[in-house]
Amino acid sequence: MSPEAEQQLRDAIVVEAYSWLRTPYVHAACVKGAGVDCAMILCAVYKSVGIVPADYDPRPYDPEWYLHQDEPRYIAGMEKFSRRVEAGLPGDIAMFNFGRHAAHGAIIVSDDLMIHAYRPHGNVELHERRALADRFDSYWSCI
Repeated sequence: MSPEAEQQLRDAIVVEAYSWLRTPYVHAACVKGAGVDCAMILCAVYKSVGIVPADYDPRPYDPEWYLHQDEPRYIAGMEKFSRRVEAGLPGDIAMFNFGRHAAHGAIIVSDDLMIHAYRPHGNVELHERRALADRFDSYWSCI
């Protein structure tokens, strides 16, 4: 992929992520403006730019699976369409530890900001990346 094509793809991911802002947090939902969770927003955004196949759907999953399972299910899903990278760029994913392992994903939109569906705040929000620094696990790229 040329550098120009990569930048266009990264820009498209960021634009789509911004379009989900203020969507309420609803477990396992995936309807822009009505409800989404941190897994399904990633599916929706990356489907919209052609990275994740339209028929991919990781549901069903328990709302607190990450508290009771030793299997890193979220990371297993990430490995299907992305790879772990050392540094996260706009359009990449930051994974955070909740429960027993990495169980929360956010889309990086700038050096300082990310967009994620965050249950404690009840919606999709623009958040400083450093806000969850103590829970940071890894960066992933689909590009």
